[in-house]
Amino acid sequence: MNYNLAGCHGPGNTSGNILFANFNQDCTSLAVGTRNGYQLYALSAVDSLESIYDNEGETREVCLVDRLFSSSLVAIVSISAPRKLKVCHFKKGTEICNYSYSNTILAVKLNRLRLVVVLEESLYIHNIRDMKVLHTIRDTPNNPKGLCCLSVNNDNSLLAYPGSSIIGEVQIFDVTSLKAVSTINAHNTPLAAMSFNTSANKLATASGKGTVIRVFSIPDGQKLFEFRRGVKRCVSIGSLAFSPDAKFLCASSNTETVHIFKLEQANVDKNPVPDEGGSWMGYFNKVLTNSASYLPTQVSDVLSQGRDFATVKLPFSSLRNVCAITVLQKLPRVLIADEEGYLYIYNLDPSDGGECTLLRQHSLLRDSAENAPAGPSASHPDSESPPHFHSSSMDESADDVEPMIPATNVVALNDSATE
Repeated sequence: MNYNLAGCHGPGNTSGNILFANFNQDCTSLAVGTRNGYQLYALSAVDSLESIYDNEGETREVCLVDRLFSSSLVAIVSISAPRKLKVCHFKKGTEICNYSYSNTILAVKLNRLRLVVVLEESLYIHNIRDMKVLHTIRDTPNNPKGLCCLSVNNDNSLLAYPGSSIIGEVQIFDVTSLKAVSTINAHNTPLAAMSFNTSANKLATASGKGTVIRVFSIPDGQKLFEFRRGVKRCVSIGSLAFSPDAKFLCASSNTETVHIFKLEQANVDKNPVPDEGGSWMGYFNKVLTNSASYLPTQVSDVLSQGRDFATVKLPFSSLRNVCAITVLQKLPRVLIADEEGYLYIYNLDPSDGGECTLLRQHSLLRDSAENAPAGPSASHPDSESPPHFHSSSMDESADDVEPMIPATNVVALNDSATE
């Protein structure tokens, strides 16, 4: 599961201390990019936050950082070099390799098979074992936030990315076979957030309007659930996350409320509503049920949409944040990291729901890092060209990945492999 603070690729694009925050694929650690570098934290307990690594001063202004599960492999991008991807072994303090692209890198996604780099109008799919470019998806619709998600299941390794900049169309691509799988018409307006569950048989989506969240089955694209966040106002949903068992889905936005939805189908056969006979309530229920089929589709859809099962009330609003649902100390927890540099841990009652209780608030930054000055942002050309590859220590490998092998200095993309 990868969740990040979208759109933070320049010193003027974030008002907070955090340039980037990202839960790793199984939510066992948190990566934080700051003005001074990046930090990695272990997520194993509620009351303590263990610092795994701090590279303060080595690479400044880290705007993207992604750790591969619990391995030593991390991929980083900095504001000063927004077109360069560095793959590092943080425990040994070595750089394994780096790639340069023709435009700004907007997102990086990792699983045990692939590394995906997202540019505004293209996606590069690398073999994570040797970093060779296996496939390039060119001429994608304008994607300025680098929206995409990569599943973590080795047997079902899928990539989802926007298929349109006008409507909420999702393209599903198999990064193992390197073939397109399906297209899902998820929303009438452009996409704002997406997330696979752990098994990659479900995909959650939200549009820029932010009122309706949908869950689809993968690969057929059948709509399984539809939830309404609210009708009072349109919001910007920045993060969607399934629980490890895919029974819950949380959604955070630029408001003070995080919504948690329960993914269960109502079964009227197992729990039939008692016949009210000739009572007024029985007559009302029957009329309401029968009349639903005559209502306009839009009204009928609203009546059938599910509501949140639980909520988190944050002590702030209008701050970018990322959410996750995980298990800490054998109980389900909701985790929120915000751009001011705090991690909030809430308890989730899986039976009764309701408002979640705040258990702990952790600071993610030192005082020295909070006032670090911002450096200049590098410019980039408009035209696209193949990424340039450089390896300084290809014999260095991370714990969870086979050793990377040397490649040529410049990787030439095969035009026949593009889509």
